[in-house]
Amino acid sequence: MANIVMHLLLALATTAIADGATTTHLQFYMHDTVTASAGSPVTAQRVVRGTTPLPGTPINRFGDMYIIDDPLTEGPDMTSSAVGRAQGFYLFAAQSADQALLLSGNMVFTAGKRNGSSIALLGRDAILDEVRELPVVGGTGGFRGATGYGLIRTHSVNFTNGNAVLKIDMYLSVSS
Repeated sequence: MANIVMHLLLALATTAIADGATTTHLQFYMHDTVTASAGSPVTAQRVVRGTTPLPGTPINRFGDMYIIDDPLTEGPDMTSSAVGRAQGFYLFAAQSADQALLLSGNMVFTAGKRNGSSIALLGRDAILDEVRELPVVGGTGGFRGATGYGLIRTHSVNFTNGNAVLKIDMYLSVSS
């Protein structure tokens, strides 16, 4: 049995090498601004108002949907170098206190060697969890055919106005 497992692992490793897949790790920060302030315009706009208030939050309801065009930066501060935009939507898809979202987002890179490329994420984002894992469902440009996952961590959040900064680590496999 051990020999069969060893042969399968070797076959899988050889296939990955033969396919010419490369592994890439990206790290950046997403600035989700629901409430504008001086120097920070709204980047996440509610377009659908849900019907049922969620437990523990004065702002959000089950069914709330936000369209996003959030800045992506190298560091957690908004003044750090811009790398792109997170464009898509999220909606509050759980009626419980865990406040899980359905997140559909394109990470569109607008600077550096990745300029013009994008990565698509789609999955459940349980925003109160310390670390959330979302699948990469594709990409364009230098990330064409990408697979992998993104780990999302809340770097900072203001529970009164809903503004948040998220740290995103992406682990991608891209065929060349």
